[in-house]
Amino acid sequence: MIPGTAYLFAGRKKLGAAVLTISVSLLAVAGYLGLTQRKRMLELAVAPDQLRYVTFGLVLLGALWILVIITSHRALRSGVATPGSRVGGALLVGLLSFAVAVPTALGVQTARTQQDLVQTVFAGGNSKSATRPTIKNKKDPWAGKPRLNVLMLGADDGADRDGVRTDTVIVASIDTVTGNVSLISLPRKLTFMPFPEGTKLHDAYPDGFGKEGISLQERLEWMLDAIYKNVPEQQGDDIVGPSDNVGADILKLSVGEAIGLKLDYYVQINLAGFTQLVNALGGITVNINYPIPVGGSDDDKRPPNYYLKPAQNKHLWGLEALWYARGRYGIKNPDDARSARQRCAIHAIAQAATPPNLLKSYTSLAKVGKNMLRTDIPQELLPAFLELALKIKSAKVSEVPLDGHALKFAYLHPDYDGLRATVAAALAAKPVSTPTTPATSGTPKPTGKPTPGKPTSKPTTSKPSTPTSAAPADLANACEYHPVTTP
Repeated sequence: MIPGTAYLFAGRKKLGAAVLTISVSLLAVAGYLGLTQRKRMLELAVAPDQLRYVTFGLVLLGALWILVIITSHRALRSGVATPGSRVGGALLVGLLSFAVAVPTALGVQTARTQQDLVQTVFAGGNSKSATRPTIKNKKDPWAGKPRLNVLMLGADDGADRDGVRTDTVIVASIDTVTGNVSLISLPRKLTFMPFPEGTKLHDAYPDGFGKEGISLQERLEWMLDAIYKNVPEQQGDDIVGPSDNVGADILKLSVGEAIGLKLDYYVQINLAGFTQLVNALGGITVNINYPIPVGGSDDDKRPPNYYLKPAQNKHLWGLEALWYARGRYGIKNPDDARSARQRCAIHAIAQAATPPNLLKSYTSLAKVGKNMLRTDIPQELLPAFLELALKIKSAKVSEVPLDGHALKFAYLHPDYDGLRATVAAALAAKPVSTPTTPATSGTPKPTGKPTPGKPTSKPTTSKPSTPTSAAPADLANACEYHPVTTP
């Protein structure tokens, strides 16, 4: 199986030495690159043009290896070989050629799949984004940038929905030095979401995205989860400038203004493909702390099909994992409960995405990724993102605690000044571990009537709320098993 050795045994020393030297040299170069040039190999893995060369190189290398196997057999074959030995030799050559062809074909398939994934999902040179930062130092894009802020959107565009609703809105604020991540989850029913001053969006909605004097049913069209669909319909697709995903760019501006951060990129996940992602990973393992409904509708008074029962280290496949993240029938403060479980689902997916698991399921994962992901992350920054992802894998993921009652999330005009102060204090603090007792930071209904009055350009002028615990809570601890009757 070592190219060149058969020629040496057959007495063709010059040819054997040449082929063996080339083989050993290629193996040494591959080992050197894999052990010492990780960054270069990451660049190769996410560069479509270079992946074409990899594909061509694999095909050429496999063909030459098979040629060496055939010619080596002929060089060793005796001129007086019996018919039986000839058949045996032919079978051996066939088996060895097959042993070379199979991994070569798999390598070619993987390279082409990776090339297709990068070109389909990630932004190429002709992509348009009104909110993406301009990076000058592409070799070290995080130089002088202590935090990278990525907006994660869970978009539900199912058959029962009129357009796309972003039911999940989470900001991942990443420390570019340590890889530590702080997750900031916003309830989908926030109203009067602000926009940055000096933008067309602020001119169109100076008091934020909301409307006074309307019914509760009409207010559904003026909440955070309706911005993606309704703002472009109301203002036109040019409201933010050139963009491949107007709704996502609008949300980057609005969410960033609400929490006081400049959002760099977005990643949008089609929840219809979430089940396929979990299945491709072989399922996820979570702790279920209270009964979670599978199906059901509070609005239609339709009971769920069944409940996921409390359990420790419960292994869930796609559909049940989706309902773990989405179930809300009969749950008090359902949006807060869902947000907490969604963060735990993200943590579980990260835990399931081990290198062996990714390699084993890569083709399936790439196929799912093409159909469920949208992003404005440019292809040219993928090596830097992969380097950062390796840091994140061994770093701490925390959740920023938001007191929905103090921040008036359930009111018509939430305390966005207080929200910005809370986020700023949390990101400035050192993450701490949280106790394993269940948290009670829900978003209860207000006990008093919300203060009316016309909002100013800043949704509230009250004194910003002071968070009771500024430090982000370790997500691993927050997702531990501590069964309760209700969240």
